[in-house]
Amino acid sequence: MTFSILGFCPRSGMLGMAVSSSSPAVAARCAHARARVGVVATQNITDPSLGPKGLDLLEAESDIEHALEHLKAQTPHIEYRQLVILDRNGKSAGFSGTKTLGTHALVLGRNGAAAGNLLQNIEVPSRMLACFEEKETLDLGDRLVDALMAGLSAGGEAGPVHSAGLLMVRDVPWPVADLRVDWHDEDPIGELAKLWKRYKPQMDDYVTRALDPDQAPSYGVPGEK
Repeated sequence: MTFSILGFCPRSGMLGMAVSSSSPAVAARCAHARARVGVVATQNITDPSLGPKGLDLLEAESDIEHALEHLKAQTPHIEYRQLVILDRNGKSAGFSGTKTLGTHALVLGRNGAAAGNLLQNIEVPSRMLACFEEKETLDLGDRLVDALMAGLSAGGEAGPVHSAGLLMVRDVPWPVADLRVDWHDEDPIGELAKLWKRYKPQMDDYVTRALDPDQAPSYGVPGEK
């Protein structure tokens, strides 16, 4: 029901994830990230609690494989889960349980990883990761959204997708981007790309507003001075 791409940008230190699904509000359940720690994708009959648990283990462990094994060992019904983890150094690890739905695949790379279930074909995650790696000169958000679109072009899910999301963290303790299209009848990934294009020029300004309001730019909102 889901395909996702996780990425790390060594230039900026940003970590993030883009995800899409036939189910509504996929990012609310499946995408989890913590600044200076990593990213966890928990999907396939999703248990959202595995996101925070995985990030806690990733923060405590020096080895990403150990973190994943500990997460699996303490998780009931692990055979139903598909997990992907990317740490703050760009190392990746993943797991697909024996009861992962339909055609599924998981590909791990340096600074990126991709996975999916109920896919149209097994090549979808490979195409996403290849797109992400090919565009290493772009900003992380552009790379993640482009990779998600590449996954859709490669076949995506076996059925139509209806939700999509983009989550990114950097050097502050909140997400610098948490964009969601929770339901769209025809093209949630296209709508996410439009939303990202609108948000990208303002992303750093919203961080400035939090850290130093005196330096915050104005966007011409009525009543704003």
